[in-house]
Amino acid sequence: MSLNSTVAAVTDRIRARSEASRDKYLDTMARAAAEGPRRAHLTCGNQAHAYAAMGQDKTALTDARTPNIGIITAYNDMLSAHQPFERYPDQIRATARANGGTAQVAGGVPAMCDGVTQGQTGMELSLFSRDVIALSAGVGLSHNVFDSAVYLGVCDKIVPGLVMAAATFGYIPSIFIPAGPMVSGLPNDQKAKVRQQFATGEVGRDKLMEAEMASYHGPGTCTFYGTANSNQMLMEFMGLHLPGASFVNPGTPLRDALTDAGTKRALEITAVGNDFRPVYEILDERAFVNGIVGLMATGGSTNLVLHLPAMAKAAGIMLDLEDFSDLSAVTPLMAKVYPNGLADVNHFHAAGGLGFMIGELLKDGLLHDDTKTVAGDGLELYTQEPKLTEDGITYAPGAGQTLNDKILRPATDPFQKTGGLTQLSGNLGRGVIKTSAVAPERHIVEAPARVFHTQDAVKEAFKAGEFTSDTIIVVRFQGPKSNGMPELHGLTPTLAVLQDRGLKVALVTDGRMSGASGKVPSAIHVCPEAADNGPIAKLQDGDIVRLDATTGTIEVLGVDIDARAPATADLSGNGNGVGRELFEVFRQNVGLAADGAGVVV
Repeated sequence: MSLNSTVAAVTDRIRARSEASRDKYLDTMARAAAEGPRRAHLTCGNQAHAYAAMGQDKTALTDARTPNIGIITAYNDMLSAHQPFERYPDQIRATARANGGTAQVAGGVPAMCDGVTQGQTGMELSLFSRDVIALSAGVGLSHNVFDSAVYLGVCDKIVPGLVMAAATFGYIPSIFIPAGPMVSGLPNDQKAKVRQQFATGEVGRDKLMEAEMASYHGPGTCTFYGTANSNQMLMEFMGLHLPGASFVNPGTPLRDALTDAGTKRALEITAVGNDFRPVYEILDERAFVNGIVGLMATGGSTNLVLHLPAMAKAAGIMLDLEDFSDLSAVTPLMAKVYPNGLADVNHFHAAGGLGFMIGELLKDGLLHDDTKTVAGDGLELYTQEPKLTEDGITYAPGAGQTLNDKILRPATDPFQKTGGLTQLSGNLGRGVIKTSAVAPERHIVEAPARVFHTQDAVKEAFKAGEFTSDTIIVVRFQGPKSNGMPELHGLTPTLAVLQDRGLKVALVTDGRMSGASGKVPSAIHVCPEAADNGPIAKLQDGDIVRLDATTGTIEVLGVDIDARAPATADLSGNGNGVGRELFEVFRQNVGLAADGAGVVV
């Protein structure tokens, strides 16, 4: 199948837009790669410091022909998704040693959990942690003794930050090795029902805690299709995982074998191996287009609309919101995974998963097949699935058909014809809306605005019974410059209750929502943000706002918004407590949400 004309046009547009920055990046990477193995340029004293604690590996490390893997790990045992990484370095070192190489932990990076900080002050550091992760990985790799890198990370900001680092050190071949999702617990729809019952006072905190603990119950990634699992999808579509690696549960023989296979491959693709594959050759405009198509086809997290531009910029590639919107318009929604459906990622994987989806999208001309990946040349490799044999991992053709069409459908018979993410623009600025879980009759909401400066104020108004008619709830001063752009997912149960009562409601915010947000129409990432005196700062209670996902517009009607003075908010409290003092320089220098809200890129 020839490449879809819109996919081709968007790719060409990105390539043209990025020409100068990409050429500069490629020139820098090529010169660094031409220098050969990094250790050859260090003095004997430099190397002695790097190898002093390596015991039996010392002799091999002094041999420039022996590939040395640098491990960047996001391990901590407070995150269920990252707890399995505790034993990965020992396994990687042993596998490397058995295959003629060595491995060292180059550095650790922070990994915070949005589930723990959701709705709490600490979440104001969440988005900025992505850039800290990139910086931390950069510090680890700066020792210049590594021939390839293995990145151990899964969740929301961790993978994007690691990709930013991998692109910056693009002359080093790299593989991302995941830990996999926890086994299925309490179904997500039942958990959501209990959350709504708690919001209305029908059940107490004891029942809420019981439901939450039954849902988040063991090692591995949370099983709903939020940002963490969207990240894992992205790594396969962009060719940084081994095929079929994303959704294999922790602690299983197949999971361990995939880690071994990833380690072996990290040795093979170094400059001292026979198949040199530096990251800068993998992360090109085609890989990012494939990633965006995967995001749309799966109904993935809106957080990736923030992260992908930042990741791309680290590789000299400039993405724009129109790229997401145009690709969404031609990409079929092929999956129904919570919050877009009742299934979780384990059910999705069992139904055929990413291998089936990639095969379908390739047949439909919606993906670039001519990409480089860590596994080899061509995305067709990712239609295969790993099998565990006595000799380790072998690959066989995937199912080739869905095994459950209530969860996963072919591209020719999708759940809906578009990916469900639309750019919004109008006299309130630019933003995005995810409609894949929103009923079609709710794609247009026109109603009076109620304006708030915190999500807690919205909840108090709800408890006071103030929402009795159709309303567009505006929550501003939630952008990256205001307070680090925390997720407002804590509003989802409240808004869902209002919607279930028969009201037309929508959210308009310069903040962001979680990948777990669902059925309430939400215009998010609106920029310029209120702290930049954007139009959202000029809205007043009672203004008629129209959110139209069918035309891609977000407007205030009947007023000259430009003639108004912007509101101000007392943001002094945002600079202290829970470590916020340390991030003042981030708030002062962060970019626009539409450009990825980056600080270091």
